[in-house]
Amino acid sequence: MSQYAETLDWLFAQLPMYQRIGKAAYKADLSNTWQLMEILNQPQNSFKSVHVAGTNGKGSSAHMLAAIFQEAGYKTGLYTSPHLVDFRERIKINGQMISEEAVISFVDQHKDQFKDIGLSFFEMTVGLAFDCFRQEEVDIAIVEVGMGGRLDSTNVLLPELSLITHIGLDHQNFLGDTLAKIAAEKGGIIKEATPVVISERQEECDPVFIEIAAKQKAAIHFALDEVASARLFIDLDLKGDYQEHNLRGVLCAIDHLEEQGWKIKSSAAKALAKVISLTGLRGRWELINRRPLTICDTGHNQSGVRALMDQIKKHSFRQLHIIWGMAKDKDVRDILSLLPPSAFFYFTQADIPRAMPAEALKREALKFGLAGKAYPSVAAAYKVAKENTLNDDFIFIGGSTFIVADLLKI
Repeated sequence: MSQYAETLDWLFAQLPMYQRIGKAAYKADLSNTWQLMEILNQPQNSFKSVHVAGTNGKGSSAHMLAAIFQEAGYKTGLYTSPHLVDFRERIKINGQMISEEAVISFVDQHKDQFKDIGLSFFEMTVGLAFDCFRQEEVDIAIVEVGMGGRLDSTNVLLPELSLITHIGLDHQNFLGDTLAKIAAEKGGIIKEATPVVISERQEECDPVFIEIAAKQKAAIHFALDEVASARLFIDLDLKGDYQEHNLRGVLCAIDHLEEQGWKIKSSAAKALAKVISLTGLRGRWELINRRPLTICDTGHNQSGVRALMDQIKKHSFRQLHIIWGMAKDKDVRDILSLLPPSAFFYFTQADIPRAMPAEALKREALKFGLAGKAYPSVAAAYKVAKENTLNDDFIFIGGSTFIVADLLKI
């Protein structure tokens, strides 16, 4: 086993990781992160940043912003989570993943201290990103919140601007059981006298953001009020109608960053036409095959799945085949109720402890009239789906970020 593989094994296995095992890894406290920043000599203060939170769309929005800064000639850091295929996807500079050597060196240098204070996987990864951005002397870093905002490990930044995307019901056991409560957690990234852009107007959330911004004396900008729809006719290479709200928020953010002296507006349209090639973003309405049309997407909560099903309806096909898997701590019933009974399902499970067993998912789905068979892996499900489809069919793969990750590893 290589030294890099051993380092990753330690990162993944030594301490709990929320994305893999769920609630056991969640820490509703920033004290560990502040200790980490002290160990690393406060790297979060060494670079400028844009901080992005939200339930849906924050990853896409972060990649759009990174592409725009890159195209404008700025050395741009990008921190996102989770990764799909390679751990290093989480930390990029000008679209390039950090080196294996950087990961090895960071862990070797600090692992004893990390163990002493009991850091989580996510906390260590944030430390790695911020330390890397300082060493590489980035002009700006686009930093995506992991979960929530107020208590997320990334929330030690003092950014140039905060951006909050769509708010939906997800992680309710951590963030609250209403949109207003979740908005309050996401709104925790709003900093004193720092502008915040809200990508969408939502009746339950807007008053929450307005109140937090007022307390922080932060200028609040609702993208819907400031960006005319005509500006949305941009050649964005990220497909899916749901990107429209994300794009509007990004364009609004660009306006206000330009006011602060960043020279990015003139390169925005060109950058948005090649976000994927500039940043390496995967898994957002991603085309896997044309005949049969095969699409994967990481949308996995109620609002995300609803948008995906609406998008599928806009296509013409003979038969819809859905390869579907979920995490066992999700609101399985609420999401299954959104899926079309007319599709044929291949129920499966991702290769993580948190995955809902395929047979259990199949039994639950039957209650909603969703018919299909269970398969032990995404590879097995995908193999059978390809054997069962004609060229004018549609195969969709999703339900979980980790289902898409397993697909992309095939």
